[in-house]
Amino acid sequence: MSGTISFDDFLKVDIRVGTVTRAEPFPEAHKPAIKLWVDFGATLGVKKSSAQITAHYTPGGLIGRQVVAVVNFPPRQIGPVMSEVLVLGVSDPEGGIVLLQPDLPVQNGERLH
Repeated sequence: MSGTISFDDFLKVDIRVGTVTRAEPFPEAHKPAIKLWVDFGATLGVKKSSAQITAHYTPGGLIGRQVVAVVNFPPRQIGPVMSEVLVLGVSDPEGGIVLLQPDLPVQNGERLH
């Protein structure tokens, strides 16, 4: 368990829902990954990310899926891709990543409360 943070610290993390509009294999990555383009609505637009989610997902199966991501980290260069958001997931018992998503459709760009 990590140390505690204040509620104000938590509010600094901008976590939003977006829809995957494009996904491609990312063979240049050091660990198996998929390049994602996620639509966060009119205000934020489409953002790119790289996600190590190949244990449970294929690029074609991700199109149209809503995901949850941190959108206010600084961009990070991952090989030839500039990752603009951090798509969130949790590990299964074998270490594969399972994506977080709302259980009902919500508007792209909706912020976690």
